Amino acid sequence: MLDPKLLRNDLPHVIERLGIRNYSFDHEALTALDTQRKQLQQQTEQLQADRNARAKSIGQAKSRGEDIAPLLAETTRMGDELDTAKASLAEVQSALDDILLTLPNMVDASVPAGRDENDNVEIRKVGTPRQFNYTPLDHVDLGARRASLDFETATKLTGSRFSVLRGELAMLHRALIQLMLDTHTREHGYTEINVPYVVNADTLKGTGQLPKFEEDLFRLVWGDAQTQAEAGAAGSDYYLIPTSEVPVTNTVRDTIVDAAELPIRYTCHSPCFRSEAGSYGRDTRGLIRQHQFEKVEMVQIVHPDESFAALEQMTGHAEAILKKLELPYRVVSLCGGDIGFAAAKTYDLEVWLPAQNTYREISSCSNCTDFQARRMQARFRDPTTRKTELLHTLNGSGLAVGRTLIAILENYQQEDGSIEVPEALQPYIGNVRAVLLP
Repeated sequence: MLDPKLLRNDLPHVIERLGIRNYSFDHEALTALDTQRKQLQQQTEQLQADRNARAKSIGQAKSRGEDIAPLLAETTRMGDELDTAKASLAEVQSALDDILLTLPNMVDASVPAGRDENDNVEIRKVGTPRQFNYTPLDHVDLGARRASLDFETATKLTGSRFSVLRGELAMLHRALIQLMLDTHTREHGYTEINVPYVVNADTLKGTGQLPKFEEDLFRLVWGDAQTQAEAGAAGSDYYLIPTSEVPVTNTVRDTIVDAAELPIRYTCHSPCFRSEAGSYGRDTRGLIRQHQFEKVEMVQIVHPDESFAALEQMTGHAEAILKKLELPYRVVSLCGGDIGFAAAKTYDLEVWLPAQNTYREISSCSNCTDFQARRMQARFRDPTTRKTELLHTLNGSGLAVGRTLIAILENYQQEDGSIEVPEALQPYIGNVRAVLLP
């Protein structure tokens, strides 16, 4: 959430920064609501003070033996006015919050302008794409051997955009997860954490998925009507996580962290569930865009002065996995029109996929500055001033497991359809050097 004081005191700057996203909003309506809020707040405070003073005068009149009935009637009238003012203030504040919760984060000054992914800026390329002396197969055809990658059964079990992995591909998938977790915990200083895959609405609101992006989520409904009625509205207000960033970041919601504990670094493996609303017709073949996939996530919770340095560091941590696997990739800085809702700055890592003859996203690393922290009321106590300040939060994929598996299948394929196993991965699968052999 953006700082309401900034919207109030420097609205042109907010409009300019959101304009880099190609985002506009009814700022006049926002200003009018805030003016109304201020007036109602002043009215409420004055009524409260007047009623308190009148209550005090009742006690004084009573001690003097005077008739207090008129004063009691006046106090009752003032109480009714106060209740009405409080209700009006709450209504206006709710309308303001509804607007504030839909406004995206302001992008950093270093974020390039642009309308979509075509305007992202390449920062660097690492590795050289392999040259094939035959036409490389895509991961779907490579995984068809021994039904190792099975979409037909998954469709029978659940529906489209799900998959079943068998045998050596399931083993490679598991090994990739372990390699990522080991690297981030042993080499990069992250603490491994395991979190629920089901979260409530407040958790999704904290990281910015709600209320704006509910259509992208899987909402859970269970039990009969009687069970839901007994549970109440909150009882059925649960969702599958779209990424473990959501529960991991929310571990500091409504918390005041000791500054000495910073930075907090977590890594987490989890499934991710996304409806992919608005993406129909895109990447329908294979594992690129599934309703369920797995990811190893990195989350950092840091002092505000350290967040942009932490973004560079986190991006390097994600790159380390690609380097270990010797996969060609590039790093791009997302432009304003392509950056995520909560992010102030994002780097995407894109891995080379031979069958598509292009780079495809395999990780996004974002600095969300204080945007999520304000929604979550996640703070730290300054050791000098003893005052509380908002934390900064960052998240990044380290990496998307399915897409990493795709990259290995396609980049390490042999002409006979077998797959060499990257050296870094071999210890995790019993030092097997090749899979899907003829």
